[in-house]
Amino acid sequence: MSVLSKSETSDLVDKMKARWPAGTIPKVKTFKVYEVDESKHLLVSDEITCVQVKDYVIPFLAGKPETLAQFPSVRVDMGAVKFVCNGAKVLRPGIVEFGSFKKGDIVTVQDQTHGKMLAVGIALEDSETAKTMQKGYVVDNLHYISDKIWEAYKEI
Repeated sequence: MSVLSKSETSDLVDKMKARWPAGTIPKVKTFKVYEVDESKHLLVSDEITCVQVKDYVIPFLAGKPETLAQFPSVRVDMGAVKFVCNGAKVLRPGIVEFGSFKKGDIVTVQDQTHGKMLAVGIALEDSETAKTMQKGYVVDNLHYISDKIWEAYKEI
């Protein structure tokens, strides 16, 4: 575990502001950084918990539900749930409902029946384009229930 300096925290918050919906980022004094592996880090502050995967900073699934709810989402049929919860990219045939998003946006993935958050990823297509697709990847799954990041959070 390491602690980010004030300037590193400020840079990280600026990076988040560029991709997160307005009003979702609280004032953060500093982040504690827990390395999960080379490309995945859990970022914990008193105000918010998020995940850094590659160059993306995304919300943590076990974080505040009201924060997750402000991100655009897709709902998947129950047949897709087990695949999403094992880290698979979200395929167009499994999506039953679309929020509004652009390619590159942070998107949450929910199950169709209960609306439970299953994963957070990056849109590979605009929602309008994805609606017209018959097949192909729509969301790159970066963080999902019971992944290494989820398990690492239980340890801290």
